[in-house]
Amino acid sequence: MADLPTLAATVARHGLAARKSLGQHFLLDEALCTRIARLAGELEGRHVLEVGPGPGGLTRALLANGADHVHAVELDSRAVAALAELSEAYPGRLTVTEADALRVDPVAMMPAPRRIIANLPYNVGSPLLIGWLARAGAFESMTLMFQQEVAERIVAAPDTEGYGRMAVAAQWRCTAHLVLRLPPGAFSPPPKVWSAVVHLVPHAAQPDPVLARAMERVTAAAFGQRRKMLRGSLKSLGHAEALLGDAGIEPTRRAETLTVAEFETLARGLLARGG
Repeated sequence: MADLPTLAATVARHGLAARKSLGQHFLLDEALCTRIARLAGELEGRHVLEVGPGPGGLTRALLANGADHVHAVELDSRAVAALAELSEAYPGRLTVTEADALRVDPVAMMPAPRRIIANLPYNVGSPLLIGWLARAGAFESMTLMFQQEVAERIVAAPDTEGYGRMAVAAQWRCTAHLVLRLPPGAFSPPPKVWSAVVHLVPHAAQPDPVLARAMERVTAAAFGQRRKMLRGSLKSLGHAEALLGDAGIEPTRRAETLTVAEFETLARGLLARGG
């Protein structure tokens, strides 16, 4: 790793006290940052999107572990200034964009092969993931840190408490594994909850937009009234009993018992019926 000030010194020099309004909890343990970078797999030759780099702990690890170029998106102007030191230490390999990540197009920002590796701000983690999943085929992988509860919902299996729309959306487009858990004490300041890293690898074949919209309608209806049997929760789609019959799914089942494949069968049935 390049000769740089410690992360703690960088925080002090740039007045980077974490701001709750930005969902900031900085990971200052360089060994943990390196571990996360390595969990993402081979980085040589890859362009990497990082969101919310803060003082740059994970950014340093990504660069030190061979990322061809890191595209860091940071909303906090204080952190943008702190990251300038990294740009000097790794000339031509770091681009820092001061922006709201929800308004950034990572596909337009960087060439393939692309990866996303980030310790996501808690307050925007889920909406960012939903947006990236819609274009999952554009990325080799996504290695993302969330609150542990959110991470567990992403990887949840059918018929478990955490299984819902997030699990179906992620697992329909990717293989998803929880690869690391971190206690509150790993961060500064410590959050009130544990965090966890999820590694997602998009499937080679991705659904077309028309099927994706049908899938969204089916899962929204099913999980919108998850305590109801499917014959009740899917009524808003117009032909619940027929859809379930065509799919070979008992109408007395509930949303959380369906596999991702069964949801896709329902979505295809909805399209076949003009839905």
